[in-house]
Amino acid sequence: RVSFMNNQKPQKPTLSGQRFKTRKRDEKERFDPTQFQDCIIQGLTETGTDLEAVAKFLDASGAKLDYRRYAETLFDILVAGGMLAPGGTLADDMTRTNVCVFAAQEDLETMQAFAQVFNKLIRRYKYLEKGFEDEVKKLLLFLKGFSESERNKLAMLTGILLANGTLNASILNSLYNENLVKEGVSAAFAVKLFKSWINEKDINAVAVSLRKVNMDNRLMELFPANKQSVEHFSKYFTEAGLKELSEYVRNQQTIGARKELQKELQEQMSRGDPFKDIILYVKEEMKKNNISEQTVVAIIWSSVMSTVEWNKKEELVAEQAIKHLKQYSPLLAAFTTQGQSELTLLLKIQEYCYDNIHFMKAFQKIVVLFYKAEVLSEEPILKWYKDAHLAKGKSVFLEQMKKFVEWLKNAEEGTQQLSSQVE
Repeated sequence: RVSFMNNQKPQKPTLSGQRFKTRKRDEKERFDPTQFQDCIIQGLTETGTDLEAVAKFLDASGAKLDYRRYAETLFDILVAGGMLAPGGTLADDMTRTNVCVFAAQEDLETMQAFAQVFNKLIRRYKYLEKGFEDEVKKLLLFLKGFSESERNKLAMLTGILLANGTLNASILNSLYNENLVKEGVSAAFAVKLFKSWINEKDINAVAVSLRKVNMDNRLMELFPANKQSVEHFSKYFTEAGLKELSEYVRNQQTIGARKELQKELQEQMSRGDPFKDIILYVKEEMKKNNISEQTVVAIIWSSVMSTVEWNKKEELVAEQAIKHLKQYSPLLAAFTTQGQSELTLLLKIQEYCYDNIHFMKAFQKIVVLFYKAEVLSEEPILKWYKDAHLAKGKSVFLEQMKKFVEWLKNAEEGTQQLSSQVE
């Protein structure tokens, strides 16, 4: 009976119905940014074109309006004057404002002032940082939907914001969109963007930002595949007044080619390919990628020295080095046809012997070997000794070379005296 009585207890009233209605209302608000847009546009219209007043209005409004939820709407309005439909067009039935980037004057000074508005807003409301980055990525994909003037303003603004660190260079990924690249929109936009970016900083700062996001080797992708050459890139951007960007890309290409050359050289050496084949390959690469002989001789030296497991005993490593280098001297001789190349090699030898302590006493023996093998000649050796050597271990190496240098200065009877007077 007790059990039966308990089951007959009246149920307590619940608020579940009320809670359910609240949720529905919240859900409706979440996806209805119209009221938010009206508030922002009304406020912007009241401030007029005074951008300091705009910044103050946005700062104050963040306390009353939900910027976190409506970040995309907020940035759409500040850039385009109203909410953007897919593709970049403004919806006809929406209220708009002329206090925006697209309605402003097309000049660098005006865009710098607008950049300050975005900077202040994002500094004040840090959580907007990610939303703003997403907004710019979206705007770049919408470029075809904007007029040329609107694109120019957006490009200048983006360059300034990249320069001051408000934006990350990874947003440039949007410019590699196939349709934008194909129609030349990406390259034209990049010209304006890089001009304002370099104007705010310099090419070195731009290079650092690009390198951080692994974009330093991707700039040629602004052009279709059939135009992705250093020559085309260089011509296009040089004619647009961005010679420093052209030179940067050329240098990047050379660095990439040098790495590739070193990798291939080491593979050819480990396979034991004939020197004549290696020399032919290297000369073709030099011509194709505009690589200097000085650069090549440094790469060959590095490759030659990396193909061996060196003895850890100082007294044995010199003998091992001489035997190894004697074998490769014809290869090095093929790329020391200029005095500057010989001097580059001497400096590389000095650097290597200093950095690898077991080689400290081997320096003079290597230089004499290369002199005998006609890899190095008298004049560069004397220049190195006099004033072209590095500071690294110079007292040790100059002392080692003293007798040989004296012999070079005084010898008149040819190289036959070398063995008896130096060894």
